[in-house]
Amino acid sequence: MAERTATIASRAGLHARPATLFIEAVNKQPVKVTIGLVDGPGMDASSILSIMALGAGPGAVVTLRAEGEGANAALDELVALLETDLDAE
Repeated sequence: MAERTATIASRAGLHARPATLFIEAVNKQPVKVTIGLVDGPGMDASSILSIMALGAGPGAVVTLRAEGEGANAALDELVALLETDLDAE
């Protein structure tokens, strides 16, 4: 199983707009991805309810996990997205 940590870079955290962009990217991946706060349970990263329930504010560290062919590349792409300020114009 591939695993990565990411620090949320968006100024308002992983709220509606950044969460939507993240979920769109997750849904393009060839593997199922989970997300959770560090040392917390993993939740379905393709679910807006799961993402909003995280309450991941700016600077929060999350863990992404995926298994299967393409997992490493998928997580690399998703980490890069989370570590970008998605609130910036």
